[in-house]
Amino acid sequence: MKNKLFTRNFILVTIATIFGAIGGIAGSFALSFLVFDETGSTLASAIIMSIQIIPYVFVPVIIAPFMDRLPRKAFLVGGDIVNGFIYIATGVWLLYFDFSYIAYLMVSMLLACLSSVDELAYKSIYPELIPKGEEEKGYSVSSMLYPVLKVLMLPLSAVLLGVLGVALILVLQGILSLAAAFTESFIKLPQKEEGKTLEAYSIRQWMQDIKEAVKYLKEERGLRSIFTYVAITNGLANGFGPILIAFFRTFPGMTAAMYSFFSVAEFVGRSLGSALQYRINIPKEKKHGFVLFVYQVYELMDMCLLWLPYPLMLVNRAVCGFLGSNSSIVRTAAVQRYIPEELRARINAFSDVFICFSIGIFSLLIGILGEFVDYRLCVTICGAVGFISSAFFIWARGKDVRKVYEK
Repeated sequence: MKNKLFTRNFILVTIATIFGAIGGIAGSFALSFLVFDETGSTLASAIIMSIQIIPYVFVPVIIAPFMDRLPRKAFLVGGDIVNGFIYIATGVWLLYFDFSYIAYLMVSMLLACLSSVDELAYKSIYPELIPKGEEEKGYSVSSMLYPVLKVLMLPLSAVLLGVLGVALILVLQGILSLAAAFTESFIKLPQKEEGKTLEAYSIRQWMQDIKEAVKYLKEERGLRSIFTYVAITNGLANGFGPILIAFFRTFPGMTAAMYSFFSVAEFVGRSLGSALQYRINIPKEKKHGFVLFVYQVYELMDMCLLWLPYPLMLVNRAVCGFLGSNSSIVRTAAVQRYIPEELRARINAFSDVFICFSIGIFSLLIGILGEFVDYRLCVTICGAVGFISSAFFIWARGKDVRKVYEK
């Protein structure tokens, strides 16, 4: 008998995700103005953004072995509770006391640490909440939530910022985090997951757990290839983001407003892609060929993006959003299904670290390239690197990669 997707657990985690996303979008929007409004310095804002990346490099690897040995629900619920109280406390502070850049720097670091743990817990627990055989549909739902809420919440956030101010928005975000934690507390996990304990755990055991995960990755060439390609494409996409902004600010006939419609086009494409993926079921033997096709088309679209007339640029982004959403859902469902449950947090942590390092490296390299090369050519080079990467890691290693998608 076919399992239904919308079980009690799946409904609860979806509601909790909505609470968290609404608060996060509104809070991030408010905080993006706070530092500059208080300091008048773009450097001060840039330092905050850089600081927030650091925890994502080391915290997941440190915490992942504990997460694989203890109930992950505790990390998810506990993280949202602490997160909620910190946002409420920050909002109350701003209501009654002056802004302190150093204090905000410390709070940002703490929140980034909590966020990195929360994301890892969510990513590792989510597969357990989807009925077997419904993975693609489950990830289709999750992939639609954030883009839809972002489009709805950003205009509302701008209104709230003017009406309530930053402090009250942060208090609201804290309340929504607590609401998410309360909702998550009703999730019932399998007895195996609930029965995990931390018995006589030591630094030596922690090291052995890390070595176990490293050994597993060494033996899984297909999984390594997928992680490497995803890290490279994430690095490239984040790296040429500033190049796109520079192009629209300097190229004759282009404006910042025109650039903003890129997000709208991608949102439409991603929403349609997620909706389609929810309705169809790609046979497992065709999934590798499908994602390879998507990756190569996506990179080719990046290569020609800035050479097109503006209307075709929007079509380009919509198509990329559509294809990218489909391939992301298929890949995520396949990878999370493939990784053994007892290793899931550690393997996901390594994947997150790969992506962070790639973003840092490519952001620097592409930023330097943009100083010497035409912006259009710079983006074309990025697309070419992505295309070659897909050919090397996904096509040339197809036999190993196919095992992941066909499990």
